[in-house]
Amino acid sequence: MAVPQNHDAAISVAHQLADLLEAGAIQRDRDGADVVPHEAVGALDASGLLGITVSADDGGPGLGPRTLAEVTRILAMADPAIAQIPQGHFLMVDAITVHGGAEARKRILGDVLAGRRLGNGLAERGGRHAQDLRTRITEGRLDGVKYYTTGALTSAWIAVSALDEDGRVVLAVVPRDADGITVDTDWDMIGQRATISGTATFTGVPVEPGLRIDWSSAFEVPQQLGARAQLVHTAIEVGIAGAALRDARRYLRDKARPSTEAVRRGATVATDDPHVRHRYGRLATRVRAAEALLDGSARTQAEVGLIPADADAAARGSLAVAAAKAFGTEVALEVSSELFTLCGTSSAAAKYDLDRHWRNARTHSVHDPVDYKYAHIAAFELAGEQPPNHGQL
Repeated sequence: MAVPQNHDAAISVAHQLADLLEAGAIQRDRDGADVVPHEAVGALDASGLLGITVSADDGGPGLGPRTLAEVTRILAMADPAIAQIPQGHFLMVDAITVHGGAEARKRILGDVLAGRRLGNGLAERGGRHAQDLRTRITEGRLDGVKYYTTGALTSAWIAVSALDEDGRVVLAVVPRDADGITVDTDWDMIGQRATISGTATFTGVPVEPGLRIDWSSAFEVPQQLGARAQLVHTAIEVGIAGAALRDARRYLRDKARPSTEAVRRGATVATDDPHVRHRYGRLATRVRAAEALLDGSARTQAEVGLIPADADAAARGSLAVAAAKAFGTEVALEVSSELFTLCGTSSAAAKYDLDRHWRNARTHSVHDPVDYKYAHIAAFELAGEQPPNHGQL
Protein backbone atom coordinates (compact mmCIF):
# COMPACT_ATOMS: atom_id res chain seq x y z
CA MET A 1 0.00 0.00 0.00
CA ALA A 2 1.30 3.44 -0.95
CA VAL A 3 -0.22 6.76 0.05
CA PRO A 4 -0.88 8.88 -3.08
CA GLN A 5 1.55 11.78 -3.10
CA ASN A 6 -0.35 14.34 -5.17
CA HIS A 7 -3.87 15.34 -6.13
CA ASP A 8 -3.98 13.54 -9.47
CA ALA A 9 -2.68 10.30 -7.98
CA ALA A 10 -5.27 10.43 -5.18
CA ILE A 11 -8.09 11.01 -7.68
CA SER A 12 -6.90 8.09 -9.80
CA VAL A 13 -6.87 5.77 -6.77
CA ALA A 14 -10.31 7.04 -5.73
CA HIS A 15 -11.75 6.15 -9.15
CA GLN A 16 -10.23 2.66 -8.98
CA LEU A 17 -11.68 2.11 -5.51
CA ALA A 18 -15.05 3.52 -6.60
CA ASP A 19 -15.26 0.99 -9.43
CA LEU A 20 -14.82 -1.79 -6.91
CA LEU A 21 -17.29 -0.31 -4.41
CA GLU A 22 -20.06 0.41 -6.89
CA ALA A 23 -20.30 -3.23 -7.90
CA GLY A 24 -21.36 -4.26 -4.38
CA ALA A 25 -23.25 -1.18 -3.22
CA ILE A 26 -26.76 -2.58 -3.74
CA GLN A 27 -26.00 -5.80 -1.87
CA ARG A 28 -24.38 -3.91 1.03
CA ASP A 29 -27.47 -1.70 1.23
CA ARG A 30 -29.69 -4.78 1.38
CA ASP A 31 -27.49 -6.52 3.94
CA GLY A 32 -27.37 -3.55 6.30
CA ALA A 33 -25.87 -4.29 9.70
CA ASP A 34 -26.49 -8.03 9.27
CA VAL A 35 -23.29 -8.34 7.24
CA VAL A 36 -20.23 -6.28 8.18
CA PRO A 37 -18.71 -5.02 4.89
CA HIS A 38 -15.19 -6.25 5.67
CA GLU A 39 -14.16 -6.58 2.02
CA ALA A 40 -15.19 -3.05 1.06
CA VAL A 41 -13.70 -1.50 4.19
CA GLY A 42 -10.55 -3.53 3.73
CA ALA A 43 -10.20 -2.16 0.21
CA LEU A 44 -10.60 1.37 1.57
CA ASP A 45 -7.96 0.80 4.23
CA ALA A 46 -5.56 -0.73 1.71
CA SER A 47 -6.02 2.04 -0.86
CA GLY A 48 -3.60 4.50 0.75
CA LEU A 49 -6.30 7.19 0.77
CA LEU A 50 -6.49 7.25 4.57
CA GLY A 51 -3.13 9.01 4.69
CA ILE A 52 -3.62 11.75 2.10
CA THR A 53 -4.15 14.56 4.64
CA VAL A 54 -1.26 13.64 6.95
CA SER A 55 1.13 16.59 6.93
CA ALA A 56 4.58 16.53 5.37
CA ASP A 57 6.03 17.14 8.85
CA ASP A 58 4.49 13.84 9.92
CA GLY A 59 5.61 11.90 6.86
CA GLY A 60 2.52 12.30 4.70
CA PRO A 61 1.81 14.14 1.45
CA GLY A 62 -0.18 16.90 3.19
CA LEU A 63 -2.87 17.00 0.49
CA GLY A 64 -5.49 19.63 1.14
CA PRO A 65 -9.26 20.02 1.24
CA ARG A 66 -9.76 20.03 -2.52
CA THR A 67 -8.29 16.54 -2.75
CA LEU A 68 -10.19 15.37 0.30
CA ALA A 69 -13.50 16.70 -1.01
CA GLU A 70 -13.10 15.23 -4.50
CA VAL A 71 -11.93 11.84 -3.24
CA THR A 72 -14.94 11.70 -0.93
CA ARG A 73 -17.37 12.76 -3.67
CA ILE A 74 -16.06 10.08 -6.03
CA LEU A 75 -16.37 7.37 -3.38
CA ALA A 76 -19.83 8.60 -2.37
CA MET A 77 -21.07 8.26 -5.93
CA ALA A 78 -20.10 4.58 -5.70
CA ASP A 79 -21.29 3.91 -2.12
CA PRO A 80 -21.93 6.82 0.26
CA ALA A 81 -22.00 4.49 3.27
CA ILE A 82 -18.42 3.36 2.70
CA ALA A 83 -17.44 6.95 1.84
CA GLN A 84 -18.73 8.07 5.23
CA ILE A 85 -16.76 5.51 7.22
CA PRO A 86 -13.52 7.60 7.16
CA GLN A 87 -15.29 10.94 7.81
CA GLY A 88 -14.41 10.86 11.49
CA HIS A 89 -10.98 9.48 10.62
CA PHE A 90 -10.05 12.58 8.63
CA LEU A 91 -11.38 14.84 11.40
CA MET A 92 -9.21 13.07 13.95
CA VAL A 93 -6.16 13.26 11.70
CA ASP A 94 -6.68 17.04 11.59
CA ALA A 95 -7.20 17.22 15.35
CA ILE A 96 -4.06 15.23 16.11
CA THR A 97 -2.06 17.24 13.57
CA VAL A 98 -3.00 20.56 15.17
CA HIS A 99 -3.49 19.68 18.83
CA GLY A 100 -1.83 16.33 19.43
CA GLY A 101 1.46 15.97 21.23
CA ALA A 102 4.58 14.35 19.86
CA GLU A 103 3.59 10.86 20.98
CA ALA A 104 0.12 11.01 19.43
CA ARG A 105 1.46 12.40 16.17
CA LYS A 106 4.18 9.78 15.90
CA ARG A 107 2.13 6.75 16.90
CA ILE A 108 -1.30 7.52 15.51
CA LEU A 109 -0.33 9.32 12.32
CA GLY A 110 2.34 6.70 11.68
CA ASP A 111 -0.36 4.06 11.88
CA VAL A 112 -2.60 6.10 9.56
CA LEU A 113 0.13 6.15 6.93
CA ALA A 114 0.29 2.37 7.27
CA GLY A 115 -3.42 2.07 6.48
CA ARG A 116 -4.80 1.85 10.01
CA ARG A 117 -8.03 3.79 10.42
CA LEU A 118 -9.50 5.87 13.25
CA GLY A 119 -13.13 5.42 14.19
CA ASN A 120 -15.15 7.94 16.14
CA GLY A 121 -16.91 7.88 19.47
CA LEU A 122 -18.27 11.41 19.76
CA ALA A 123 -22.08 11.49 19.93
CA GLU A 124 -24.30 10.15 22.70
CA ARG A 125 -27.98 9.39 23.14
CA GLY A 126 -30.23 10.29 26.03
CA GLY A 127 -28.96 13.77 26.84
CA ARG A 128 -30.35 17.15 25.86
CA HIS A 129 -28.37 16.96 22.60
CA ALA A 130 -25.83 14.66 20.95
CA GLN A 131 -22.88 16.41 22.61
CA ASP A 132 -24.35 16.40 26.14
CA LEU A 133 -21.56 14.14 27.37
CA ARG A 134 -21.86 11.56 30.09
CA THR A 135 -18.69 9.72 29.16
CA ARG A 136 -15.93 10.32 31.71
CA ILE A 137 -12.23 9.79 32.24
CA THR A 138 -11.52 9.09 35.89
CA GLU A 139 -8.09 8.14 37.18
CA GLY A 140 -6.94 7.47 33.64
CA ARG A 141 -9.81 5.17 32.70
CA LEU A 142 -12.60 5.74 30.21
CA ASP A 143 -16.24 4.90 30.91
CA GLY A 144 -19.25 5.69 28.75
CA VAL A 145 -21.58 4.75 25.91
CA LYS A 146 -21.51 6.29 22.42
CA TYR A 147 -23.78 6.02 19.41
CA TYR A 148 -23.40 7.04 15.73
CA THR A 149 -19.92 5.55 15.96
CA THR A 150 -19.24 5.48 12.22
CA GLY A 151 -16.12 3.49 11.42
CA ALA A 152 -15.50 2.32 14.98
CA LEU A 153 -16.54 -1.29 14.42
CA THR A 154 -13.75 -2.03 11.93
CA SER A 155 -11.16 0.56 12.98
CA ALA A 156 -7.72 0.20 14.54
CA TRP A 157 -8.21 3.13 16.93
CA ILE A 158 -11.26 4.94 18.31
CA ALA A 159 -11.17 8.63 19.24
CA VAL A 160 -13.63 9.14 22.09
CA SER A 161 -14.85 12.45 23.50
CA ALA A 162 -15.20 12.58 27.28
CA LEU A 163 -15.13 14.93 30.23
CA ASP A 164 -11.88 14.69 32.17
CA GLU A 165 -11.28 15.06 35.88
CA ASP A 166 -11.47 18.86 35.52
CA GLY A 167 -14.68 18.85 33.51
CA ARG A 168 -13.01 19.73 30.22
CA VAL A 169 -13.78 17.89 26.99
CA VAL A 170 -10.89 15.75 25.83
CA LEU A 171 -10.36 13.23 23.06
CA ALA A 172 -9.06 9.89 24.23
CA VAL A 173 -7.55 7.79 21.44
CA VAL A 174 -7.77 4.14 22.44
CA PRO A 175 -7.01 0.90 20.58
CA ARG A 176 -10.13 -0.71 19.14
CA ASP A 177 -9.11 -4.08 20.58
CA ALA A 178 -8.48 -2.78 24.11
CA ASP A 179 -10.10 -4.61 27.00
CA GLY A 180 -13.38 -3.01 28.01
CA ILE A 181 -14.49 -1.95 24.51
CA THR A 182 -17.51 -3.46 22.76
CA VAL A 183 -18.94 -2.18 19.48
CA ASP A 184 -22.39 -3.42 18.51
CA THR A 185 -24.12 -3.83 15.14
CA ASP A 186 -27.38 -2.28 16.36
CA TRP A 187 -27.47 0.25 13.53
CA ASP A 188 -31.02 0.17 12.15
CA MET A 189 -31.59 3.16 9.87
CA ILE A 190 -33.37 3.43 6.52
CA GLY A 191 -30.21 4.57 4.75
CA GLN A 192 -26.40 4.67 5.03
CA ARG A 193 -26.89 1.16 6.30
CA ALA A 194 -23.38 -0.18 5.64
CA THR A 195 -21.82 2.45 7.92
CA ILE A 196 -23.03 0.29 10.87
CA SER A 197 -22.77 3.34 13.13
CA GLY A 198 -24.13 1.64 16.23
CA THR A 199 -23.38 1.60 19.96
CA ALA A 200 -19.89 1.50 21.44
CA THR A 201 -19.45 0.86 25.16
CA PHE A 202 -16.30 1.73 27.08
CA THR A 203 -15.83 0.18 30.51
CA GLY A 204 -12.71 1.04 32.47
CA VAL A 205 -10.62 1.41 29.31
CA PRO A 206 -7.07 2.63 30.08
CA VAL A 207 -6.17 5.93 28.40
CA GLU A 208 -2.50 6.68 27.86
CA PRO A 209 -1.58 10.25 28.86
CA GLY A 210 0.13 10.87 25.53
CA LEU A 211 -3.01 9.91 23.63
CA ARG A 212 -5.27 12.50 25.27
CA ILE A 213 -6.08 15.71 23.39
CA ASP A 214 -7.61 18.82 24.93
CA TRP A 215 -10.68 19.04 22.69
CA SER A 216 -12.13 22.08 24.46
CA SER A 217 -9.17 24.28 23.56
CA ALA A 218 -9.54 23.41 19.89
CA PHE A 219 -12.80 25.37 19.77
CA GLU A 220 -11.72 28.31 21.93
CA VAL A 221 -9.85 29.94 19.04
CA PRO A 222 -10.73 30.54 15.38
CA GLN A 223 -10.51 27.14 13.71
CA GLN A 224 -11.67 25.07 10.78
CA LEU A 225 -11.84 21.60 12.27
CA GLY A 226 -15.62 21.68 12.22
CA ALA A 227 -15.75 23.17 8.74
CA ARG A 228 -13.33 20.56 7.42
CA ALA A 229 -15.53 17.82 8.86
CA GLN A 230 -18.57 19.46 7.25
CA LEU A 231 -16.71 19.57 3.94
CA VAL A 232 -16.57 15.77 3.95
CA HIS A 233 -20.27 15.57 4.79
CA THR A 234 -20.96 17.97 1.92
CA ALA A 235 -19.00 15.81 -0.50
CA ILE A 236 -21.07 12.79 0.57
CA GLU A 237 -24.35 14.59 -0.19
CA VAL A 238 -23.06 15.87 -3.53
CA GLY A 239 -21.84 12.38 -4.36
CA ILE A 240 -25.29 10.94 -3.65
CA ALA A 241 -26.82 13.57 -5.93
CA GLY A 242 -24.41 12.64 -8.70
CA ALA A 243 -25.11 8.92 -8.26
CA ALA A 244 -28.88 9.45 -8.43
CA LEU A 245 -28.49 11.48 -11.62
CA ARG A 246 -26.15 8.87 -13.10
CA ASP A 247 -28.61 6.05 -12.41
CA ALA A 248 -31.52 8.07 -13.76
CA ARG A 249 -29.59 8.62 -16.97
CA ARG A 250 -28.78 4.91 -17.26
CA TYR A 251 -32.38 3.90 -16.68
CA LEU A 252 -33.77 6.46 -19.12
CA ARG A 253 -31.40 5.34 -21.84
CA ASP A 254 -31.63 1.58 -21.31
CA LYS A 255 -34.98 0.69 -19.74
CA ALA A 256 -37.58 3.47 -19.59
CA ARG A 257 -40.51 3.55 -22.02
CA PRO A 258 -42.09 6.80 -23.17
CA SER A 259 -45.38 7.69 -21.53
CA THR A 260 -48.60 7.40 -23.50
CA GLU A 261 -48.85 11.18 -23.61
CA ALA A 262 -45.32 11.42 -25.02
CA VAL A 263 -46.08 8.82 -27.70
CA ARG A 264 -49.13 10.81 -28.77
CA ARG A 265 -46.79 13.70 -29.34
CA GLY A 266 -44.36 11.69 -31.44
CA ALA A 267 -41.84 10.35 -28.91
CA THR A 268 -40.46 6.91 -29.70
CA VAL A 269 -38.18 6.59 -26.66
CA ALA A 270 -38.37 8.06 -23.16
CA THR A 271 -35.49 10.42 -23.80
CA ASP A 272 -37.51 12.10 -26.59
CA ASP A 273 -40.13 13.29 -24.10
CA PRO A 274 -39.71 17.08 -23.76
CA HIS A 275 -40.84 16.99 -20.13
CA VAL A 276 -38.24 14.33 -19.33
CA ARG A 277 -35.61 16.44 -21.01
CA HIS A 278 -36.69 19.54 -19.13
CA ARG A 279 -36.67 17.82 -15.73
CA TYR A 280 -33.42 16.00 -16.40
CA GLY A 281 -31.72 19.16 -17.66
CA ARG A 282 -32.83 21.09 -14.59
CA LEU A 283 -31.59 18.37 -12.23
CA ALA A 284 -28.28 18.00 -14.08
CA THR A 285 -27.72 21.75 -13.81
CA ARG A 286 -28.38 21.69 -10.08
CA VAL A 287 -26.01 18.78 -9.57
CA ARG A 288 -23.30 20.66 -11.46
CA ALA A 289 -23.98 23.72 -9.33
CA ALA A 290 -23.66 21.63 -6.16
CA GLU A 291 -20.36 20.22 -7.41
CA ALA A 292 -19.12 23.73 -8.16
CA LEU A 293 -20.10 24.95 -4.68
CA LEU A 294 -18.31 21.97 -3.14
CA ASP A 295 -15.14 22.70 -5.08
CA GLY A 296 -15.38 26.42 -4.32
CA SER A 297 -15.77 25.80 -0.59
CA ALA A 298 -12.79 23.44 -0.66
CA ARG A 299 -10.70 26.12 -2.37
CA THR A 300 -11.72 28.59 0.31
CA GLN A 301 -10.76 26.06 2.96
CA ALA A 302 -7.35 25.70 1.36
CA GLU A 303 -6.85 29.47 1.48
CA VAL A 304 -7.99 29.79 5.08
CA GLY A 305 -6.14 26.78 6.51
CA LEU A 306 -6.97 24.68 9.56
CA ILE A 307 -5.89 27.47 11.90
CA PRO A 308 -7.11 30.73 10.32
CA ALA A 309 -5.40 34.03 10.87
CA ASP A 310 -8.44 35.57 12.54
CA ALA A 311 -12.17 35.27 13.14
CA ASP A 312 -13.07 36.78 9.76
CA ALA A 313 -11.03 34.14 7.96
CA ALA A 314 -12.64 31.40 10.04
CA ALA A 315 -16.07 32.78 9.18
CA ARG A 316 -15.25 32.86 5.49
CA GLY A 317 -14.18 29.22 5.50
CA SER A 318 -17.07 27.96 7.59
CA LEU A 319 -19.76 29.85 5.72
CA ALA A 320 -18.46 28.70 2.33
CA VAL A 321 -18.83 25.10 3.46
CA ALA A 322 -22.21 25.84 5.06
CA ALA A 323 -23.57 27.13 1.75
CA ALA A 324 -22.28 24.11 -0.14
CA LYS A 325 -23.65 21.70 2.47
CA ALA A 326 -27.11 23.26 2.60
CA PHE A 327 -27.49 23.40 -1.18
CA GLY A 328 -25.91 19.99 -1.77
CA THR A 329 -28.30 18.41 0.71
CA GLU A 330 -31.32 19.90 -1.03
CA VAL A 331 -30.11 18.74 -4.44
CA ALA A 332 -29.38 15.21 -3.23
CA LEU A 333 -32.89 14.88 -1.83
CA GLU A 334 -34.45 16.40 -4.93
CA VAL A 335 -32.65 14.29 -7.52
CA SER A 336 -33.07 11.05 -5.58
CA SER A 337 -36.82 11.64 -5.44
CA GLU A 338 -37.32 13.11 -8.92
CA LEU A 339 -35.58 10.22 -10.64
CA PHE A 340 -38.78 8.18 -10.20
CA THR A 341 -40.83 10.91 -11.89
CA LEU A 342 -38.37 10.80 -14.77
CA CYS A 343 -38.07 7.04 -15.05
CA GLY A 344 -41.61 5.85 -14.41
CA THR A 345 -43.37 3.14 -12.42
CA SER A 346 -41.07 0.21 -13.17
CA SER A 347 -38.05 2.10 -11.83
CA ALA A 348 -39.53 1.68 -8.34
CA ALA A 349 -39.07 -2.09 -8.52
CA ALA A 350 -37.06 -3.40 -5.59
CA LYS A 351 -34.61 -5.20 -7.88
CA TYR A 352 -33.14 -1.87 -9.02
CA ASP A 353 -32.75 -0.53 -5.45
CA LEU A 354 -32.93 3.03 -6.79
CA ASP A 355 -34.65 4.11 -3.60
CA ARG A 356 -31.34 3.69 -1.78
CA HIS A 357 -30.26 7.09 -3.11
CA TRP A 358 -33.13 8.87 -1.38
CA ARG A 359 -32.79 6.77 1.77
CA ASN A 360 -29.05 7.50 1.91
CA ALA A 361 -29.55 11.21 1.28
CA ARG A 362 -32.38 11.49 3.78
CA THR A 363 -30.52 9.60 6.52
CA HIS A 364 -27.26 11.47 6.02
CA SER A 365 -28.94 14.86 5.61
CA VAL A 366 -30.28 14.91 9.17
CA HIS A 367 -26.78 14.75 10.62
CA ASP A 368 -27.23 18.46 11.38
CA PRO A 369 -29.98 20.95 10.41
CA VAL A 370 -29.22 22.84 7.20
CA ASP A 371 -31.73 25.59 8.03
CA TYR A 372 -29.29 26.94 10.59
CA LYS A 373 -26.60 27.11 7.94
CA TYR A 374 -28.73 29.46 5.86
CA ALA A 375 -29.49 31.45 9.00
CA HIS A 376 -25.79 31.86 9.82
CA ILE A 377 -25.02 32.93 6.25
CA ALA A 378 -27.74 35.57 6.44
CA ALA A 379 -26.66 36.73 9.91
CA PHE A 380 -23.11 37.28 8.67
CA GLU A 381 -24.02 39.01 5.43
CA LEU A 382 -26.88 41.14 6.80
CA ALA A 383 -25.70 41.92 10.32
CA GLY A 384 -22.01 41.04 10.42
CA GLU A 385 -22.56 38.33 13.04
CA GLN A 386 -19.75 35.79 13.26
CA PRO A 387 -20.61 32.07 13.15
CA PRO A 388 -20.68 30.44 16.59
CA ASN A 389 -17.82 28.64 18.34
CA HIS A 390 -15.10 30.41 16.34
CA GLY A 391 -16.20 28.87 13.06
CA GLN A 392 -17.81 25.62 14.22
CA LEU A 393 -21.11 25.24 12.33
